[in-house]
Formats: sequence, C-alpha cells, structure tokens
Amino acid sequence: MNQQNATWNLQDMFENDAAWEAQLKETQQLMDRLAAKQGRAASTAADLLETARLYEQCNMKLEQLYVYASCKYHPDLSVDASKGMMETIMTEVSRFGEKTAFLAPELMEGSMEQFNAFCKEMPELEVYRHYAEDFLAKKAHVLNKQGEEILVRMADLSGSFRKVYDDLTINDMEFPEIEGPDGKTVKISEAGYGAALQNPDRAYRKAYFEGLLGTYGKHIRSISSNYSGAVKADVYMAKSRNYKTAREAALADNHIPEEVYDNLIQTVRANTKPLQDYVSLRKQILGIEDFHFYDFFVPIVKDVAREYPYDEGKEIVLKATAVLGEDYNEIMRHGVDDRWIDIYPGKNKMTGAYSTGAYGFHPYMLLNYDNTLEDVFTLGHELGHSMHTYFSQKNQPYLYSDYSIFCAEVASTTNEMLLFHDLLQKAQTDEERALLLSKHLDDIRSTFYRQTMFADFEYQTHKLAEEGAPLLPSTLCEIHRKLNADYYGPEFAADDTISYEWARIPHFYRNFYVYQYATGITAAIAISRRIRELGQPAVDDYRKFLASGSSAHPIELLKIAGVDMASPQPVLDTVADFAETLAELKKALHI
Repeated sequence: MNQQNATWNLQDMFENDAAWEAQLKETQQLMDRLAAKQGRAASTAADLLETARLYEQCNMKLEQLYVYASCKYHPDLSVDASKGMMETIMTEVSRFGEKTAFLAPELMEGSMEQFNAFCKEMPELEVYRHYAEDFLAKKAHVLNKQGEEILVRMADLSGSFRKVYDDLTINDMEFPEIEGPDGKTVKISEAGYGAALQNPDRAYRKAYFEGLLGTYGKHIRSISSNYSGAVKADVYMAKSRNYKTAREAALADNHIPEEVYDNLIQTVRANTKPLQDYVSLRKQILGIEDFHFYDFFVPIVKDVAREYPYDEGKEIVLKATAVLGEDYNEIMRHGVDDRWIDIYPGKNKMTGAYSTGAYGFHPYMLLNYDNTLEDVFTLGHELGHSMHTYFSQKNQPYLYSDYSIFCAEVASTTNEMLLFHDLLQKAQTDEERALLLSKHLDDIRSTFYRQTMFADFEYQTHKLAEEGAPLLPSTLCEIHRKLNADYYGPEFAADDTISYEWARIPHFYRNFYVYQYATGITAAIAISRRIRELGQPAVDDYRKFLASGSSAHPIELLKIAGVDMASPQPVLDTVADFAETLAELKKALHI
C-alpha cells in the first residue's frame, strides 16, 4: 500500500481549509440567530420548531468542524496550523455553550401537554417527541435560573479535581530508576509499565511494579484528599439536583436502572471461581509459589512468531464479520480501502486508536498499525465503532444518530468476538489455539472482572461519603486491597503495594463510568454467541440495534439485539464463557 492510501482523505469532508473556514463563519451566524431566540424559544409551535432546527444545525456543523480539525491535527501533533484549528473549534464549542445557556431553563417551563398541542399544529415537531419526553422528565432535577448558575460554577470547580490529579501524576510525580534485565538502568514510567509487566524476568517485573505503585504510595495522602474532594463534589451535585445518590444521578443521564449496576457487581462477586481458577493456572504454568499482580501479564503461551501486514489483517477482519451481511461487508471494505483510516505509526502521531465521525460524513479511524495480531483485533474493534456510526447515521435523523456510552463498546467488541471465534475455528495447531484462548481470557479478565472491581470500588467510596464517613488514605487502600483479595482469591497476594493501585486510575474522576466497559463486553459476548447459535435471526436483531442510534434508551436498544442487561443472565453467560475458555486452554496446553 502506498503512503497516500494509508492516510485519510479529508476532502470527503471539506475540499480544503478555506471551505472549513467558510463553514465556521456560517456556523457563527447560525449561533447568533439561535441566541436571538432567547425569550421566545418555545412561545409558539413555529418558534419551537425553528429553535430545534437551529440548535441541530449548529451542533451538527460544529461536530463536522471538530472532526475535520482533529483529523488534521492528530496524524502530526507538531504542526502549529492544525493545533490552531483545534483551538479555534474548541473556542467555538465553548461559545456555543454560553450562547445557548438560556435554552434549558426556558424549555423546562413547557410541558408534554403543550408539546402535544404544538405537534397537532405543526406535525414536523413529532420527530422530537422522544427527546422532549426525556428532556422534560428531568424537570424535577433542574433548578431555577439562579440555582443552575450556581451548579454550573460548581461543575467547573468539580473539574479541577481531575486537573489536580493530572498535574500531580503526569507533571510532578517522579518515578525512580531500577536495574533492567540487561543490567542497564531503566527509568520507571507509566508509558513503560505495560511492557515491563510482560517481561519474563520476574525480579524485573516486581521491581518495576513496586517502583511505580510505590511512588503513588508516597503521594497517597495528596491523592486521597483530592479523590475525596471529587467524591464529595459528586454527592453534592447529586443532592442539589434532587437525586438520592451520586450513582443514581450518574446513571440517570443514560436512563440506566441502578439494578443493572447491582446485577453486575453482585453476579460477578458470586461467580469469581473461574477467575480464581485462572490465577491458579497461571501460577502453575509460571512455576511460582506466590502469585502477585505483576504475574498477570507475562505470556503463559509462546507467541506463534508471525506478522500480519495490513492488507492481510483487513481481509481477516472482513472474512470474520462476513456473517453480518453482504451490505455490511461492502461498506466495511470501502472503509479499509478508500482512505477512511490513517493506518501506520508516525513520528508525531497521536498514540492509540479511535473511530470518529460527524453526521453527513463517513466515519474516520486512527490506527497505529504495526503488523501484530493485537493490531488486527484493534482494526476489527475500530471498524465495529465505525459501522455502528455509519448505520445509525444512515437510519436516524441527526437528533438520534449518536449512541450512548453504554452502547458504544458493544458493536466494537462484538466485532472482536466474531474475529476471535473465526480465528479459533481456523487454528491448525494447539499452539495457535492456546495463543488465542489465552488472549481471550486476558481480555475478559481485564475488561469484565477488573472493571467490575473498579465499579465496586466506586460504589463503596461514594456510599461511605454519602453516609458522612471520611475517605482516609487507609480506608481507600484497604477497600482496594480487599477487593483484590475477594475477586482474585486466596492464591493471589493482595499485599500493601496493590492497595495503592486505585490511585493510578484516572477514570475514577469520571464517576460511575468504568462499569460500562464490563457491560459492553458482556453484551458483545451474548450477541456473538446468539449469532453463532441462531444465525440469520440473531444477525437481523443485531443489525436493527446498529441502525437504532439513540432512538430509544440503551437497555431497550440492547433488548432489540436479544440481550437483557437488566437481568443477571448476560453476566452469568460471560462468566460461563470465561470458564469454558479456561477449560479449552488447559486442553490445548495438555494440562
């Protein structure tokens, strides 16, 4: 593949930067028109329709401008002009928020009775019914204008806890140096942590682990005080908005019943035996007497030495997902062949991978593809996001074209599950099977069990704060140490060092977020199993889900795909999948 074909074709969005600038000016004018609606946003049916359409146009155009600017900037973060475009659009997004601050309080003065009357007068408003119902249902949690202004300022203050955490852990925290396996000095860093824990030299893994978490331990008082402030802010905001708990407030945004959260934690806690059996197996294979957290990442299966060039990797993904339909496959091929993807690593390129998109444009994906099996799975993952975006936008009006965070990881992980089972079926040796099975177990451990454990931590800390108990360093560390002991079992060394691990999780500053990683993989495992067992009817259900955007609440949308996340069954099925995979791995390893 030549270099040009390995990069984005941004002309599918805007012909050039001048066209982007022209849309920016047009959007600024639309924002001014919308701001002029203050005081008469919903005075009449015609006013409400104009307000709604202006708001949609502004949002849509700002998203388009943002996606183009980010796609210009992320392949090379050193280019000042692209950085300037990003700063420009972020400023406009902030201005949009300021200019439309009047909308929510003004529209909250309405009612569904009034909306129904307006719909009879202007049927074009009917498309907004689901949005209106959700919006007005929050009336009990919206304060008067003065109260809302106070909470807006409080929200800015709450955000400072994450900023303090980032400043401390990224800028101020100094990690020590240790001796590497080759005798050379190694500077410990977060960037090198993952690779270090995969190193076969156990003494090195231990030193790196203790050096990194021990540094968090030295700052545990500051981090604990900061996190305690963040939790108290969550509780304050929830109480101010008339929610009983911070968790209820956080889950209400996506209309997720609290039973979903409870089901996840309670069901996982009651079914940790397969995870503890996995600890035992790793301990046996590694030949160690005591199993520590730093023993989770070193490979227990010898890698089958081979590379997967991009052209081969994309064909593997296309074949694995062919079951989802000819049209699905055809659109996916457009994505991998027609420059929807910036494929390879670059000197100043953003790390990681993502899928992005704006209504009216096809999705775009950023990869750092380096010919590994993991890169093939990442390609499948990001294509899953992009296909979800494509079909949601194709089948829904702009208002309902996006999808919630709760649903976001389902489509991407479903692709990964289909890819895993396809590769497993085609594996020709026990070594190939063992490698895939080991990867699958690690994925479930890290995404299902571990994120549930983090969700458990959040629940306990917020509950303590709501009861008026202080979140002392010793309290927070003991909660996390005990969670590790409870989940991983008696053969896991839940020592003082692992008790500091909670302090290195930045997601805790986005309260009650991490549980969605666990529910996402749970739903994906259930969907992929339905597709394998039921065939076309299950595919049809899943395709309806992909096309639904946010036209209904997440739990109802997943029911369309055949998964009831309000029940414990999908969680139990994920536990069963883990146990079955563990048994298959033992068989492949002749244990």
